[in-house]
Amino acid sequence: MDDQLAGPPSTSPSPGPTVLPLSGDHGADWHTVSPKLARVRRVSASAVLLPVALALAFSSVHLWWWLAVGAAALVLLWAWLMWLLGVQVRAITWAELPEELAIRKGRMWRRLVTIPYGRIQYVDLSSGPYKRTVGLADITVNTASPASSGDIPGLPSEVAEELRVRLAARGEAQRAGL
Repeated sequence: MDDQLAGPPSTSPSPGPTVLPLSGDHGADWHTVSPKLARVRRVSASAVLLPVALALAFSSVHLWWWLAVGAAALVLLWAWLMWLLGVQVRAITWAELPEELAIRKGRMWRRLVTIPYGRIQYVDLSSGPYKRTVGLADITVNTASPASSGDIPGLPSEVAEELRVRLAARGEAQRAGL
């Protein structure tokens, strides 16, 4: 009877590392990348596939009609990629945890990379011409081991710059033991 009055046993937070699942939020503040990244990737894929499909279609009329099968296959591949790229971009999330940066990617083949702040050596910010036009940038977090490095593509430029500064400062503070 006294055990019922005492209530549940107290639990203190464990000092061990955070265990994150591949899906769900589980208390972490997960952020998504910009949906504009899907548009950038779709334009890039279209710039490669559609001219080749048109060349095959033109060649099939003037040279050999079987080339039309290749053109049709490329158009089908292009249509599938237009759908797939949107799904891939929506699957990219990241979270700043107390001791590490977590990056999740993928729907079928999921990947979770956690980068302890103390292991961060430097943080790259990059943006190609088309990404700059739509206001996007990529962050690459580099460590001594390529296996523990990670990247977050398609962040709005302001968010990417703020994140780069925060990660670099946290990495420096963790390495200094503060």
